[in-house]
Amino acid sequence: MKKLLGLLLLFSVLTPFTLAQTSMEKDVDIAYQYSKKGIYWALSNIPDSKSKISNDLVAENKLYAKVKLNKLVDGIKIESTGYFNSNEVSIKVYKSNDSLVEEGYLEKNKKAVIPTHKKK
Repeated sequence: MKKLLGLLLLFSVLTPFTLAQTSMEKDVDIAYQYSKKGIYWALSNIPDSKSKISNDLVAENKLYAKVKLNKLVDGIKIESTGYFNSNEVSIKVYKSNDSLVEEGYLEKNKKAVIPTHKKK
């Protein structure tokens, strides 16, 4: 009987921690999903003439993600931060021009080239 009571007490003490951890994992997963949406947004909006862009993904007066895209010498770098409740998840993705063409994000003749400004 004492063992059963001890197990019941232990279970009642550990249950709130397990529920809190599960809730936090769900919140972090949602923030991660929002960060991924920012990555997909950036891949769909690679600019022709600018060397970098940034955007906030906002809906229903809530900030879901902040996205930055920078063109590099032979590709791009995307930084996306997703938000949910008090959680923040950041993802950085580096893609070469060749992989962008293979995956269909760029046309073969339109590579992500850093624009250069000519001085007069």
